[in-house]
Amino acid sequence: MNALLLVRALRDPDGVAALDDGGDGAGWNALIAMARAERLIGTLALRIGDRLVPQAVAPILADARLDAEREARQALWEADRAAEAIAPLGLPVVLLKGTAYAAAGLVAGQGRFIGDLDILVPRPSMQAVEQCLLRAGWEWVKDDPYDDAYYRQWMHELPPMIHAGRDRMIDVHHTVLPVTARQRPDAAAMIGDAVPITNELYILSPEDRLCHAVAHLLADGDLAGGLRNLWDIHCLLEGLDPVALDERAARHGIRPHVRQARRLAAALYGDGARLTFWDRIVVARLLARDGWGRERRKLLRFAFYLRSHWLRMPPAMLARHLFTKWRKGHRPA
Repeated sequence: MNALLLVRALRDPDGVAALDDGGDGAGWNALIAMARAERLIGTLALRIGDRLVPQAVAPILADARLDAEREARQALWEADRAAEAIAPLGLPVVLLKGTAYAAAGLVAGQGRFIGDLDILVPRPSMQAVEQCLLRAGWEWVKDDPYDDAYYRQWMHELPPMIHAGRDRMIDVHHTVLPVTARQRPDAAAMIGDAVPITNELYILSPEDRLCHAVAHLLADGDLAGGLRNLWDIHCLLEGLDPVALDERAARHGIRPHVRQARRLAAALYGDGARLTFWDRIVVARLLARDGWGRERRKLLRFAFYLRSHWLRMPPAMLARHLFTKWRKGHRPA
């Protein structure tokens, strides 16, 4: 068994009617476990809606819908608080990821569990933004000097911060990929073409929202939790002009990644697509869960972990970084 069970339920919620044919509840147990592991339980609950489900499953889905609504409210409140803290600088505060989707009322935000608040601001303003947030009650999560220096010199964001009173994290970005990454998206263009939703808060343009989601999935991380990111992409693709998207992706240097993401989204959540050999390897990584929601294929996961670092930095720097993290006790899951 793999996470294709979850993919099929999201693509065609009517299909969940057959899950209890065996009478032992194993299908539903696996689906719920996978959805929770991928943080797609709220999305699944909304997709299933008022369809008939087993008596034991109904309250789980109802709670998931309520939890997603609560998280969206909290995320929007946190965005408002951050905007208030940064307001004296007169900067556009661009919301990213789940908070942006919720703020704009996008399909990608429906049922989505939202973790950290991610914002994008101009790089020259990072120090001023940092000071504003510190004065407003945020504090540093990491106290390791190496991690702090690594973030500030090489990453696309400040070290993560958490609000002392509300226990909510914020990631302040100046671009969407590490500065050492092979791809260099045009952050200034993203900020310049952002769309206002309030006097202080902005969201990326539709094409840039898609490009950012793709960069996050395929040009940065190890694809952990990738089914949720690919669901975002599937939703964000709706209504986009393919030509305009292709041109924007080329500007950000991620055209091959965007084209691959379109194939993957169509193959898993849409009407199908012809996949390349590399696409199929990525799909195998995305679906690597068992019926308990646990990740499978440890060697494949480790290969993608190494790939994520390879994409982020040159070989010599990668070797030094991995050795330093290993010496400090970090081990990939």
